[in-house]
Amino acid sequence: MKAIQDSDGKITVFNSTPKNWGAVICGFNTFSNEKLQTYGFYDVVRPTIKESQELGAIEWDADNSVFTYPVQNKTYSQTVAELKTQKIDNLKYIYNRELGKTDWIIIRAQEGTAAPQSILDSRAALRTECASKEAEINGLSTRAQIADYQLPSFR
Repeated sequence: MKAIQDSDGKITVFNSTPKNWGAVICGFNTFSNEKLQTYGFYDVVRPTIKESQELGAIEWDADNSVFTYPVQNKTYSQTVAELKTQKIDNLKYIYNRELGKTDWIIIRAQEGTAAPQSILDSRAALRTECASKEAEINGLSTRAQIADYQLPSFR
């Protein structure tokens, strides 16, 4: 990704280098980085951010000769308690969905067919893990920590 800043200060971002630019009618996109820089085209660096952050408006970073986005902390309208409740609800949904994959075995066991011990152990481990992660979430004290807490992903 490349960008250029015009004389008015407006930055234009290009997903790919244009084929034509100014007096160059064809082949502009084949120029080396050094030659593109003579026309004012520089790389765009997109910083990695956490869930509690967002990118600001693109700007020129003269120290590194790149265009980049400043990283800003998000603001939240919810309280810490509300964010914890939301995160825990999502956590429980994920674990309930995972437990749901073997619910039919448990229902069948209630009708007389014994459930395999491995299934019972696996379900107990899931409930223990969920309770542990819920305690971790409850131990967080800032909105950013709660937003950045990564929930598990079962595939």
